[in-house]
Amino acid sequence: MEWIEQLNQSINYLEEHLTSEIDYGRLGQIACCSAYHYQRMFTYMAGITLAEYIRRRKMSLAAVDLQGGDEKIIDIAEKYGYHSPTAFNRAFQAFHGIAPSAVKNGGVSVKSFSPIVFRIAVKGASEMNYRIETKDAFRMIGVSAPLHQEIEKNFSIVPQMWQNAVANGTIQKLAGMMDTPIKGLLGVSACNDEEEWKYFIAVSSTQVNGEFEEYIVPASTWAIFSGSGTNQSIQELEQRIVTEWLPTSGYEYANAPDIEVYLNPDPQNAQYEVWIPVTKKQA
Repeated sequence: MEWIEQLNQSINYLEEHLTSEIDYGRLGQIACCSAYHYQRMFTYMAGITLAEYIRRRKMSLAAVDLQGGDEKIIDIAEKYGYHSPTAFNRAFQAFHGIAPSAVKNGGVSVKSFSPIVFRIAVKGASEMNYRIETKDAFRMIGVSAPLHQEIEKNFSIVPQMWQNAVANGTIQKLAGMMDTPIKGLLGVSACNDEEEWKYFIAVSSTQVNGEFEEYIVPASTWAIFSGSGTNQSIQELEQRIVTEWLPTSGYEYANAPDIEVYLNPDPQNAQYEVWIPVTKKQA
């Protein structure tokens, strides 16, 4: 399947650049999506983040180099992008459980982490409710925080934003400003390749309030999935969208934000929608 082939081609690119600069944008281009969407797809399909996968591959290869030649540890560290010997030692021990010097001396066991290969897996049938909608651009207002280009560095940022927004009254203020048909609190990952990545907690609104930041969501076609449950269940739904629906849907990611619409924001009994920007695959 073309989509799986593109993902495997991106892994080939990654393998060829483990000792040089890895361009996340290029990985996305190979897979026909943004760098942000590529990292999300990779994490859901591989079960680890892209950054962690790269670390494991580098440490696996570094162990081979330490065992097989006369290279100095500092040179091997530099080879895999670690300009600080301390950082290399820390990463190596975190993966192998021993210091690089112990491997250099020989007679110890190390771990091997092979390149990943993506394949389509047939899973038990379970229905997913979704609809395709094309919407005009719309305006939202809210609060934002910058996001890192490596998405694993954002795992603490977004939950903290929501906690702060609840505690300082932002959620209540925004809820009172919803005045368009898109009802619900919005969690928006605005992470295209042309602008600074940001995460917004917002609502769709025509009102003006200098306290909040304005953002225009571009006109897009959306695959909209409904769900309910805890905040954990929304992540499970997003994983199923990427691993089960997207590969066989006839669609691919478009260059627009991902949106979570919280119709009922109760964290233990949430009603929500996940909006994925899509475009029809070219024949």
